[in-house]
Amino acid sequence: MYNSLFQNYYTNMLSANSAMEQIALYQANMPNKALGDQYIAEVKVLKSWWLFQLSRVWGDLPVPPSSDASQLYVTPLSTKDEIMQMISKWMDEAIPLLPDMRPNQRTDIPGGVTKYTALAMKALANLELKDYPAVAAATGQIINSNKFSLEPDFYELFKIKGKLNNEIIWEMQYSDLGQATGDNFSYLFAFFGPQGWTPAVAGATDGWGFYEPSLKFIKFMLDRNETVRLETSVLFTDRGITELKSDPKYAILPSWISNTTRSGDVINDYARALFASGKHYLPSNQLTAGRTEYGTNKNFPMLRYAEILLMYAEALTQGASGDAGTAVEAVNLVRERAQLSTLSSVTTDQVMDEKFAELSMEWGARFYDMVRLNKLNELSYEGRNFTADKIFLPYPQNQIDLLPVLSK
Repeated sequence: MYNSLFQNYYTNMLSANSAMEQIALYQANMPNKALGDQYIAEVKVLKSWWLFQLSRVWGDLPVPPSSDASQLYVTPLSTKDEIMQMISKWMDEAIPLLPDMRPNQRTDIPGGVTKYTALAMKALANLELKDYPAVAAATGQIINSNKFSLEPDFYELFKIKGKLNNEIIWEMQYSDLGQATGDNFSYLFAFFGPQGWTPAVAGATDGWGFYEPSLKFIKFMLDRNETVRLETSVLFTDRGITELKSDPKYAILPSWISNTTRSGDVINDYARALFASGKHYLPSNQLTAGRTEYGTNKNFPMLRYAEILLMYAEALTQGASGDAGTAVEAVNLVRERAQLSTLSSVTTDQVMDEKFAELSMEWGARFYDMVRLNKLNELSYEGRNFTADKIFLPYPQNQIDLLPVLSK
């Protein structure tokens, strides 16, 4: 599995380098050189996403300098900090060349990369570097653009209504083309889904049960009196509800907690987990008639405006200054959507709690936040013992055999 991730993302980056090289060759005879510059900028953002994720997983890596894979044999390792600085620099190059609009406003490639996608990538890279002024500047530009807004219905944001939504800064797009049969471009959401459910629409297939929200997270949300975000993030089984109630503090749960979703799907008990992810769940009644695969036709969000607001708030609580409002205002926008009371002041810890509640089940946000802030004790729970040596995965042996630099 680890080798597949490493190999596939490096293949993607080499393909990105090839695309940029080919576009540059065509530009010599293109009547519209600026369009070629835009295409190269878009590819830089794609490449940055793959490299960003790989570096968070493995830390130091060789960055492919061209489309020639053999150059990786002699490319030295770049440290994680150097990689994040590299990504920030690439985004500075890309930002002025990209369309100044929301991704869903693009008519040539609906949902495609824009200036704000690049700004979000720059913010993420600088957050890893703890360069909070740079984070505040990048996220502040997105906020001040007034182009993005929070989807009022958090539950539906992660379902069909969320596709090409005004909150989405970047997403992987999938479609069955609205047809019962024929081409279907889909993600394998079954990995995240519960086994043996009873769907509201007969014939809708179940998942594999390989992805489970933690009891720690659910209790954290209950302690905050969360409703819509907890309901959206977690699918409950009766067995999971019983396990929650075995803790005297949670013996009496809110009446809305049930193994039946508001969309009418029943999440039956299954052996692999007590709970499943609601953010990777598409109600069976939202499947295109004739389609049965779990989650098919659902998009996969990568970056949302809510995360931008919370990164901006964190940067300000860490000492940066910003011109896109206060940290309290940014946090309260997210809290109001979650039907929580507003705050009069906000600390970094409160922002981290808000990120935990808002971004659960999304791209390991909590893990990387706690690693970045050296709060590793938060990652030890329910019998798990997390230590600093587990921050990065070991390089896959297949890649060490190919790239000697990884064994140094």
